[in-house]
Amino acid sequence: MAQALSHLRVLDLSRVLAGPWSGQLLADLGAEVIKVEKPGEGDDTRAWGPPFLKDKDGADTHESAYYLSTNRGKRSLAIDFTQPEGQELVRRLAARCDVVIENFKAGGLAKYGLDYPSLKAVKPDIVYCSITGFGQDGPYAQRAGYDFLVQGMGGLMSLTGEPDGEPMKVGVALTDIFTGMYASVAILAALAHRDRTGQGQHIDLALLDVQVAVLANQASNYLVGGIVPQRLGNSHPNIVPYQAFATSDGHVILAIGNDSQFQRFCTVAGCPALAEDPRFATNAGRVRERETLIALLRPILAARPMAEWIEVLEVAGVPCGPINTLAQVFDNPQVRHRGMVAGLDHPLAGRVDLVANPIHFSETPVTYDRAPPLLGADSAGVLADILGLDPAAIADLRAKGILGG
Repeated sequence: MAQALSHLRVLDLSRVLAGPWSGQLLADLGAEVIKVEKPGEGDDTRAWGPPFLKDKDGADTHESAYYLSTNRGKRSLAIDFTQPEGQELVRRLAARCDVVIENFKAGGLAKYGLDYPSLKAVKPDIVYCSITGFGQDGPYAQRAGYDFLVQGMGGLMSLTGEPDGEPMKVGVALTDIFTGMYASVAILAALAHRDRTGQGQHIDLALLDVQVAVLANQASNYLVGGIVPQRLGNSHPNIVPYQAFATSDGHVILAIGNDSQFQRFCTVAGCPALAEDPRFATNAGRVRERETLIALLRPILAARPMAEWIEVLEVAGVPCGPINTLAQVFDNPQVRHRGMVAGLDHPLAGRVDLVANPIHFSETPVTYDRAPPLLGADSAGVLADILGLDPAAIADLRAKGILGG
């Protein structure tokens, strides 16, 4: 069965996380994705370890876990496009692709003739997605942008952490990942436009723009309410009680989203008077009286063990749950049932386990038939299959140092 995007070919000139994340998602959905890397070095993240994937004998390879997390489904083409002959090969490949993804500094590919105007000249309907820290224009356009930096500049860290502690970043590079997701959506929208009109276009995505966009209700709290939100730890700015509480043997999360859930919680917890108290009867009241209510709830929740709370609250229909380690996450029966680990054949390790794609299609299921590639593993195949180069021409490119793998 053909996958949803099996008719598309993507030239992925990006590295690290945001661009490769988009490329991996498109590959998961069936697109042919060609990852262009520098011979001898490759994507920076190949070296971002330990941990590194172990080979069949238990020795470390040069494939970091970080690199593996965002490059499955792709073919690796190691080509030096700082050389004119390499640039021409990339242009010829672009002419046979639907999409180009790149995350060089604004204008950085122009000197190689691989910027949008140059590739549009050889492929007028190309969809060209540029990902940078701050966009193609504006006073910060030439600055380098990194996820951690942008989490701070974009306000996320001002909202994350305990009120009396230091600002904290999120535990994964969330700005990069959201940017990759937005890139995929934008690419698919641009392709839909191309299919209707025959017109390609340039997509300009900036990490800072994305970080501001995903501030969601917190940004709206500021824009509508006029008050700068502060760090609340695990508490929610608009819903109470919606946070983690210490129990007698761990922590439990309460995610009470409406008044009826609060009433049911109070019944189970043996404190029905709190639900009847006018100060706490509505969510608006509970937000206003947050400190008073939380102080009353803490000793109640601390009196019983976590598992007991989860059992009785789930029966009562009160949203709650544990704070799992990753070992517990991947051993969770629901996570296992949903198939959130994908095992792929790997030339060095024999098998590599990766986090699966969460999208479940009824007609075009996601399949996994290509592990994250070794550097340059597909160089000869890509140039032969797409450009028709013969073995002698490929050998000549290798001899000149233009082609790796």
